[in-house]
Amino acid sequence: EERTVRDRTLLQTRDQEQNIQWKIQFNLGNSSRVRNQCRNSVQGKLLITDDLGYVCERKELLANGCCNINVASTRLHSCDSCLPYGCCSVYEYCVSCCLQPNKKLLLERFLNRAARAFENLFQAVEDHFELCLAKCRTSSQSVQHENTYRNPIAKYCYGENPPELLPI
Repeated sequence: EERTVRDRTLLQTRDQEQNIQWKIQFNLGNSSRVRNQCRNSVQGKLLITDDLGYVCERKELLANGCCNINVASTRLHSCDSCLPYGCCSVYEYCVSCCLQPNKKLLLERFLNRAARAFENLFQAVEDHFELCLAKCRTSSQSVQHENTYRNPIAKYCYGENPPELLPI
């Protein structure tokens, strides 16, 4: 019920002078609270990223939603397939790379700059993981001419800027 009210509120027109409040609280994984459940990126056919920043093969996902960190192929904050400007060819690596603690400043700058343009989407985000899931999804910034990727190889971006425009 509370979420429905919040979602409805997000759709209402806001006063142009009203600043958007930061709702993101970056958990760097050193909390003393017990964590026995993880959220994860869900849709990957082969790979999954959990909310701690681990990427694993789908078959290595534990019943609690976390990646099995005792498997050699599981990697923390992996940026495999990611380019230096923050665009990646694999969604799960984009999310994992975005979850690195050193990306906080970059994400804060993005949110402060893009707050008005993407108000409904990013105001519904409640933490670092949700922000990275949303940021790495392809968006209108990833395409040109409404139907062609700006960079068909690196279309999942957590960076401040859209993917580099490649010639057609």
